[in-house]
Amino acid sequence: QVEVMESGGGSVQAGGSLRLSCTTSGYSISGSYCAGWFRQAPGKEREGVAIIARTDSSTYYADPVKGRFTISRDSAKDTLYLQMNSLTPEDTAMYYCAAGFEGPLAGGRCSIGRKTYKFWGQGTQVTVSS
Repeated sequence: QVEVMESGGGSVQAGGSLRLSCTTSGYSISGSYCAGWFRQAPGKEREGVAIIARTDSSTYYADPVKGRFTISRDSAKDTLYLQMNSLTPEDTAMYYCAAGFEGPLAGGRCSIGRKTYKFWGQGTQVTVSS
């Protein structure tokens, strides 16, 4: 049975930083063709935040987080990270890690817009106060 476990969420003031981590059991997140982070705020749909590709480590970001968030992967630890800087109240959401991409690719690449992942974590809450 595959488990996806996120950690690192919390409450911060605007302008602060957090680093989320994602590990898996029963599956190698480093082996996922695309893997990444999604978020869902109350009353809103789940949206892609940052995705990383296995093949060349290309990264893809949602426009609202470009320049502030960085997705990375430590293959030795088989861990996915999301460094979040300059946080704003609009970043408040439950953040989910996803792995086991089931396709299809978008133009042969991973995409923020694709949500077809087989494995999802339970989420970690990020709350940013003004």
